[in-house]
Amino acid sequence: MYRPNFRLSLLSMAFVASLAQAQSFHADAAQLHARAEDHVRQFPGLSLHGRDHAYQVRDVIVDADGSSHVRMDRTVGGLRVIGGDLVVQTDRLGNLRAMHHNLHWGIQSAGKPALNASRAALAVTRTQAGSVGKPELVIYARDQAPALAWDVPLTGENADGTPFEKHVIVDAANGRQLDAWDDIHTAAATGTGKTLYSGNVTLTTNSLTSGYELRDPSRGGTYTINMKNRTSGGTIFTDADNTWGNNATSDVASAASDAQYGTAVTWDYYKNVHGRSGIANDGKGAYNRVHYSRNYANAYWSDTCFCMTYGDGDGTSIKPLVSLDVAGHEMTHGVTSRTANLTYSGESGGLNEATSDIFGSMVEFYAANGSDAGDYLIGEKIMVGGGALRSMVKPSSDGASADCWYSGVGSLDVHYSSGVANHFYFLLAEGTNSSYGTSPTCVAGNTRVATGSGSLTGIGRDKAAKIWYRALTTKFTSSTNYAGARAGTIAAANELYGTGSAEANAVAAAWTAVGRN
Repeated sequence: MYRPNFRLSLLSMAFVASLAQAQSFHADAAQLHARAEDHVRQFPGLSLHGRDHAYQVRDVIVDADGSSHVRMDRTVGGLRVIGGDLVVQTDRLGNLRAMHHNLHWGIQSAGKPALNASRAALAVTRTQAGSVGKPELVIYARDQAPALAWDVPLTGENADGTPFEKHVIVDAANGRQLDAWDDIHTAAATGTGKTLYSGNVTLTTNSLTSGYELRDPSRGGTYTINMKNRTSGGTIFTDADNTWGNNATSDVASAASDAQYGTAVTWDYYKNVHGRSGIANDGKGAYNRVHYSRNYANAYWSDTCFCMTYGDGDGTSIKPLVSLDVAGHEMTHGVTSRTANLTYSGESGGLNEATSDIFGSMVEFYAANGSDAGDYLIGEKIMVGGGALRSMVKPSSDGASADCWYSGVGSLDVHYSSGVANHFYFLLAEGTNSSYGTSPTCVAGNTRVATGSGSLTGIGRDKAAKIWYRALTTKFTSSTNYAGARAGTIAAANELYGTGSAEANAVAAAWTAVGRN
């Protein structure tokens, strides 16, 4: 009697099913590609599509609800466009939702280069060591008007023995270098930071042939340099055993460990909580400058260098300003500049400062570091003899900040007018009575100090942070004032938790409690 080979049959069926799935996947991918290209050509105002433009799919992501994100590289007249890639987002029915790209100018077919390939290669070797490969004629359009350029490959070895595989972009009109980057991504190592304020922490560093450098390849390449009490120059910290500092100011690497740790925690907070990859949301890391100048009792963020700068303090009232909440505060100024770009004066300036205080505190909570527990005080670790730079529980406790909104609050220094939003955020997150202290509400009238005894229950800092971040990134603009902040945060809460939700009502109540109806 004949017995069929069921095992063979099942395997055959599985193979046929897999083949069918593969064919279906490729068919679906081709369909998504074709649909994306149709949208690109149908909406040239959004895609900046033009004559002789062509596209090649690099990646396709399909969400659980069927919506898709098709990432495509662009060529014009057969030339690769550096910076011309785009993502076409559609809903599950294939309707266009958005196009994402970084072009600001349309691109026309390029003419002939004034500089040939040989001269482009020579322009590179005159200034940089290495072996030059075959240059490729491209159109360069990263954050600038499109220009005909040469992508000159350059290979060699750094002083520490690490090989490099660079792309050097040379203007085909005049030989000027437009950009450069390295395709070699160095290995990360795990080191120990002996910080001033956060105890002993784990640091991700960069492994070199001769030791380690304080650079984090896993977080956009962010790094820390020693300014050596100067105001320019500086060199990246290096070390032989990957242990940085001694928990005291006698080792200059201690403050560097704090800064690098603060950068890493802030990166992780924004990425893991808000889905933001780096300050500019482009995956690129900022860098730190520590030991800036002499007796410099401040810290600041600079958009120009895309970096944080930390002084060592004056030694009498302020210690080195590299605490975790200060790091989160300064990096958040960068986030604000890349989103709402709140103008640093008047009420918008107060909102700018408050945003940094809010997220500086949330970074501290996120770290869950026993040596620097989360709180609603700003800079409490850097004060000689105790105290804090600012309090979100009762901002007026510093003798200058406003607890309540009033018509003249915008005339205060932005560090003091920020008190209104800081007070609002604390009441929204924790309520009037919490383990962090009693926070009085504001009474009617033109007063800057809260003396009321109203009662509010907080919604929790996680929800409050989500609401503020969404308002910052989708509602606030450069001139948003406190009235606009009230409207923006209520709208954000409605979107996140439902129109008329308990969270949205709590936002409105917290603004009323600080005098901004």
